[in-house]
Amino acid sequence: MKIGLLFGSFNPIHIGHLIIANYMANHTELDKVWLVVSPQNPFKKYSDLINTYDRLEMARLATDNAENIEVSDVELKMPQPSYTIDTLTALKEKYPQHEFALIMGSDNLVSLHKWKNYKLILRDYRIFVYPRPGYENAELASHPSVTITMTPLMELSATFIRQSIAAKKNVQFFVPDTVLKFIENKNLYR
Repeated sequence: MKIGLLFGSFNPIHIGHLIIANYMANHTELDKVWLVVSPQNPFKKYSDLINTYDRLEMARLATDNAENIEVSDVELKMPQPSYTIDTLTALKEKYPQHEFALIMGSDNLVSLHKWKNYKLILRDYRIFVYPRPGYENAELASHPSVTITMTPLMELSATFIRQSIAAKKNVQFFVPDTVLKFIENKNLYR
């Protein structure tokens, strides 16, 4: 089975994440997409994140009835910060029957050369790229391991949602109803 891995803080998960995952699972050669909840991205400030298990639960709530989309907690069991190459290696060892690929935005493709062991990633894994505004011409876009997709362009961000919630603005339709209820019940991002 070909499984695309969409890594993220999912702080919180929103419809943009779900549209990307759905597109990849249903409009590419990938069979499934796993949303890999990252406890800490080496390129982001840890202080901006809410509890990892709350983010994991929101991802599970958002994908509860999703076809071909699942949530993975693999990085919760790994040393922090987690590096993509280490997670790929762990998954390959645990699930040798699957073929794993990365899903990333064109903004990440531009900075891929800064990632730990990025040449190994390019050598051993396929990368499915979705468009991000302002990052159309990545140097690695023509690499044989890279597939540029026609995923609908998403300009929605978790930062915008967190700021909106903090400002007491309505975020209905930006996040699934189950996620919104979870955020409200736990008084998150206030």
